[in-house]
Amino acid sequence: MKPFSRIISGTMTWGAWGSKFSIKQMQVLIEEAVGLGIYTFDHADIYGDYSTEQEFGKAFKESTIPRENVQFITKCGIQMPCEARPLNVKHYDLSGAHIRMSVENSLKKLNTDYIDVLLLHRPSPLMDPSIIASEIQKLQKEGKVKQLGVSNFTSSQMQLIQKEVLLSWNQIECSLTHEISMFDGTLDFMKFKDIGAMAWNPLGIYFKEDSIQQQRVQEVIIPLCKKYNCSEDQLLLAWLIHHPFKIFPVVGTTSAARMKKALEATELELDITDWFLLLEASMGKPLP
Repeated sequence: MKPFSRIISGTMTWGAWGSKFSIKQMQVLIEEAVGLGIYTFDHADIYGDYSTEQEFGKAFKESTIPRENVQFITKCGIQMPCEARPLNVKHYDLSGAHIRMSVENSLKKLNTDYIDVLLLHRPSPLMDPSIIASEIQKLQKEGKVKQLGVSNFTSSQMQLIQKEVLLSWNQIECSLTHEISMFDGTLDFMKFKDIGAMAWNPLGIYFKEDSIQQQRVQEVIIPLCKKYNCSEDQLLLAWLIHHPFKIFPVVGTTSAARMKKALEATELELDITDWFLLLEASMGKPLP
């Protein structure tokens, strides 16, 4: 499989959970993203109350882009009560039957014969690695899933799965304001086991909260934006991309202009002292 685009386009807010784009608007955004060089798209079955995959699939079918020129990531495992699935409680299901059902549904909705990367969306306390491995290996043998990954898994949880079947990715929350995976061994374990890193919410809380932490970061980031001739969101992405383990940010914008800015951020080279100035501002104290 060819490498991911350096910026991954997250589709969570394309539909009912955000911009509520029409099929035509999604088609235009897909074509704009690919035109910029963003050809890896991140999905989950639950997005848009189980509706966004299908809308995206219809939009992609209307586009002129060959399937082999793009990559589809999707996730399964969360059972979320909503109108489309009237359950009595939110829960996680990583049984073989549920994985099979989810993959078949995603293939149909995305109008594709295969998923490039299937992620187990959340670790379940009831998950059985041998059952997961058995179903995934069947799906891989059938050519329906190319690679398996996880999302939000700890090092020990990855070890459990890795004991039975090869893991290629872990999509974790990672950003300047949520840097714990850089210190708790998660990224170290992933590098040791050749498990690639994707980061959801790569801008952290910076544009979402008016908190003490955000204010500390803002005091440092504004002058640095002038130094590097960039915007705040670009500097936050550049900080994450500077990590040597090649973290792939999943950027959830529905704006082609912001996608372009995100790609430009991959060209920024931060001084090591500036990288640590930002880290210290986020942590609120000097490193030990």
